[in-house]
Parts: sequence; structure tokens; C-alpha cells
Amino acid sequence: MKLYCATSNPGKLREFRLALDEHIDLAPVPGLPEIAPPAETGRTFEANAIEKAVYYSQFCDGPVFADDSGLEVDALEGAPGVYSARYAGPEATDEQNNGLLLARMRGFANRAARFVCVVAVADRGSLLGTFRGEVEGTLAEEPRGNGGFGYDPLFYYPPFACTFGEAPLEEKMRVSHRSRALAQLRSRLQCCGSRPIRLAGSCGGECKQTPA
Repeated sequence: MKLYCATSNPGKLREFRLALDEHIDLAPVPGLPEIAPPAETGRTFEANAIEKAVYYSQFCDGPVFADDSGLEVDALEGAPGVYSARYAGPEATDEQNNGLLLARMRGFANRAARFVCVVAVADRGSLLGTFRGEVEGTLAEEPRGNGGFGYDPLFYYPPFACTFGEAPLEEKMRVSHRSRALAQLRSRLQCCGSRPIRLAGSCGGECKQTPA
């Protein structure tokens, strides 16, 4: 099955390929660097993922998935949230975003946080479904580890006793927010087989799906 993804982020592409079935032919949207991106004006991960998937599906001859993901910190009332990638500004680096987050967390004892990912799938301008994954953790006092990307060096996952930046990629992908959302998408693709992908929960009894 051919499936397009609406990202050129090498970290995300690597994780997408690890999380999806080897029989799924995953490819970036054709000509993605030359396509003007959508505005991403949504106030939720779901809204932004849907906006991107529907928009980019107009440029493809098959289904497209897009994700919107980020970090929610309880002490900051859910920030950086949908602004995670541009927390310190539109062109901010991972290091700048991490630095601003640590600065704003000074004095807070509650360091509970979660990664959230929503994957939306669309085909030729029509939404087919959304899939959501989350993973709970806490914020480290300083970046730890050189692996991953984004806020991974700050995200401490107690079951691993280390940050996502310190964890091997294969281990991280067993539990990450992105892998959990993609596992639901993978199950739906396997369930539908050669039939058209349907909205989540609408297989009409044809699917024998195991919850992710």
C-alpha cells in the first residue's frame, strides 16, 4: 500500500518508517519543499493535523497522513502545546525551545509533562480519520542525551529511568506518543487491506482489530 506523509523532518520520517508496517510504501508528499505550507491556525493538535492532511492530500494520488505533536507541561497550563516547534520563535532551534522552556519552569516543583501526537489521514481533500497517542513523563532539570529531537533531551520517562534523548531509538519507539498514534493507523491500514481506508470505528464489523 502506498501512503504519503506530509513532512520533510528527518527525525519524524525515521520514526514513521520504524512505526509503520514494512509492507507500507511510505513516501513524502511529491514536491513537498516547493508547496507553500498551510497556516496551521488550529488551537488543538487534532485541528492542525487535520488541516495539514486535508491540504496536502490535494497534491497526491493516494492517501496522505500528517501529524501534529508537541509537549504539554502541567505547570505551564499545557504550554508549549501546539506551539512546541516554534515556542521560542518561528525559526527557533531545538536548543532555543528547550532553553526557553527550562527558563519558564524555574521555581516550579510540579514538572509533570506529556508528549501528544495526533495523526490525521486524508485522501483527495477528504478527511478519513484521526489517531491520537500520548506518553506521560516529567521534565528533567537540564538536557540529557544526544538522541532524538525536539524536547526529547528534557523528557524524562520514569520506566526507562532516563530521558528520551538518552534512550535508544528502538526503545523510545516502543512507548512514544508518535508510535502509539501510528500503531492505531497501522492497525487500521492492516484492517482495511485492499479496501479503501475508512473512518476510525466505521469498518462495519469487517475488521477484527486489536486495540493499540
